[in-house]
Amino acid sequence: MEKDLRQQKTTIIKIALFGPESTGKTTLAKQLADYYETEWVPEFARDYLQEKWEENKHICVADDMMPIAYGQTALENEKLANAKKYLFCDTNLMVTKVFSEMYYGFCDPLLNEAALKHEYDLFFLTDIDVPWEKDDIRDTPEGRETVFSVFKQTLIDTKKPFIILSGDKETRLAKATAIIDNLTIAKEHDFSPNDFVQIYNRGISFEAILKQLKSFKKGIAKSNLIRPATINDGILNLSDNEFQQKALFFDEQKDKFKIKKFVPASGAATRMYKFLTAFLNDFDIKKETINAYINRKNDKELAIFIVGMEKFPFFETVDKKLREIYPDFETLERDYKNYYFIKTLLSTEYFSSANKPKAVLPFHQYSTHIANPIEEHLNECVHYASSKNVSNLHFTVSEIHQQLFEKAVIEVKDKIEKPSGIKIDIGYSYQSKSTDSITVDAKDKLVKDKDGCLIFRPGGHGALIKNLNNLDADIIFIKNIDNVIQNHIDQITLYKKALAGILIEMQQKVFENLRLIDQGKIKENDVEDMLHFLEEDFNVEMTTDFNKFTFENKISKLKELLNRPIRVCGMVKNEGEPGGGPFWVMNKKGIKSLQIVETSQIDLQDKKQEKILAEATHFNPVDLVCGIKNYKDERFDLLEFVDQKTGFIVEKSVDGKPVKNYELPGLWNGSMANWLTIFVAVPLITFNPVKTVNDLLKAAHQPQ
Repeated sequence: MEKDLRQQKTTIIKIALFGPESTGKTTLAKQLADYYETEWVPEFARDYLQEKWEENKHICVADDMMPIAYGQTALENEKLANAKKYLFCDTNLMVTKVFSEMYYGFCDPLLNEAALKHEYDLFFLTDIDVPWEKDDIRDTPEGRETVFSVFKQTLIDTKKPFIILSGDKETRLAKATAIIDNLTIAKEHDFSPNDFVQIYNRGISFEAILKQLKSFKKGIAKSNLIRPATINDGILNLSDNEFQQKALFFDEQKDKFKIKKFVPASGAATRMYKFLTAFLNDFDIKKETINAYINRKNDKELAIFIVGMEKFPFFETVDKKLREIYPDFETLERDYKNYYFIKTLLSTEYFSSANKPKAVLPFHQYSTHIANPIEEHLNECVHYASSKNVSNLHFTVSEIHQQLFEKAVIEVKDKIEKPSGIKIDIGYSYQSKSTDSITVDAKDKLVKDKDGCLIFRPGGHGALIKNLNNLDADIIFIKNIDNVIQNHIDQITLYKKALAGILIEMQQKVFENLRLIDQGKIKENDVEDMLHFLEEDFNVEMTTDFNKFTFENKISKLKELLNRPIRVCGMVKNEGEPGGGPFWVMNKKGIKSLQIVETSQIDLQDKKQEKILAEATHFNPVDLVCGIKNYKDERFDLLEFVDQKTGFIVEKSVDGKPVKNYELPGLWNGSMANWLTIFVAVPLITFNPVKTVNDLLKAAHQPQ
């Protein structure tokens, strides 16, 4: 045998099976070779040591390590010559290296060097969840967990691309082939094996990655606005008496349903304090006055903050801390007082406000205490989002912030539950990493960090459709974490209940029609009634060729259009706030529908589209009531109703350089594009989000 530890160069995709003894490596190598109709490399040591045992009952010793290494390398190179596209290696020199170090406390430098140099496109680390099988050359089954951890740590330390394979042999084969197929596609698109493993471990399908790359290169088609949705043209307008009636109807019906409130609350309040952070980064109190900075930057937000400082609910707490930090605080000049106030408010050493979630920040000053958004949402829950004396509240949170949420809930839950007589059950979920986006530069090339790892960013608000899809409820109220006000709970309750009353009423009519269809009780004249119902109540426009359909096809089409999740959205008048709104939109098939459209989805270079945007009378809602079950009391798969062609390309920066990321269709934009939709005009009092800290100075957030 020629003593050579060099691998032959190849374009063949090589997969190494790696793991402790009796973990299914040989079985899987054979299965994969059969599946892909190619070669697999047996374990040289098995025949070598078996022969040694049969000759004189000698077991493996340290001196056997190098002959095994030479034999394994030669066998791999031999099999490579006849391989087709793939080569599956039952073992490799890295396995030999690990066993040498484990059993003999030593690894020959030549073996160590070769093991590190040998390249494979992917290592499958075989799990120990299969039964241990005894033979003449295997050690004992004890300590498998320890041995497995050594193998895993070796791959980590040597920075080899690996994926753990668990399950029975059928499961492993199915999982392995799916991974290999995607790895092949990844390599064709110039992703390295390590890139691929990072994507895989995040749970992102490679199909999603390819879609992101396509979006970066081609962009995302803009919405085709026809006209704004306005009162009586897409937006329902109710009288005060009608709102009362709808709310009363909800109260009569609610105990038939499991009701839940869903509050998107992920992420820190960074944007809320953005202008203050910019001030601290750019301002030098020794070189200029705050007034000079305001004039230089034309920073009206900072001016408003300083003028209204004493009206913020956190003023007294921060002011008290300042007097502890600076004993001579009272004697300082006004500029220094204001500067230290802002610095202390944001300092990670003290309040760290920009790094905390909005949910736990002080929002409202009451005579007895200061309330945060969590308290306000719990209070709203017991007023309108309960049935049978139970209220279910679900927060989407960042994993690092969940303890802050739980602590804040404990502090207020009891004082809200006791007087109301309503039990509040609270759940949490995280935005799935599988919805994250890769990062590319201006030339659509992958951007990596200093360690050569891909940079991922969360896939945006629309990712939460997955969280919503996992909830078990009949009716779900949706409201953003920062859309809470001080006082006026009775008015808020009235409009939320009314929206839910409309939902239940419309849902009952939809379900009745669908049951009649299932029972075969629909006649020709009933088709016209159903059409009228869809057009008048849900603003669904039928295709022009509908009348040419056979009776059976008409029924099938009507069932398809009716059997969808329903949303009722509260719309407020546009008072000049940034954002989107309700519009009549036409898709590529020429079908008109009501959609909630963000400004970024509109082609502002098109004068006609810009004009339609300017004519909008109402604002993008964050006040929805949803029905997510069908007429058979089964949950819809909400992912089936997403308009996958929508989404957003957002510009960020990494190390000061511009980069791009893809964001999923917005939660109440493209993610709900194919729902049955009703827009209802509601008063401005229902919509008072806190986008910047200065919004806390508005009347809705101030004591009365």
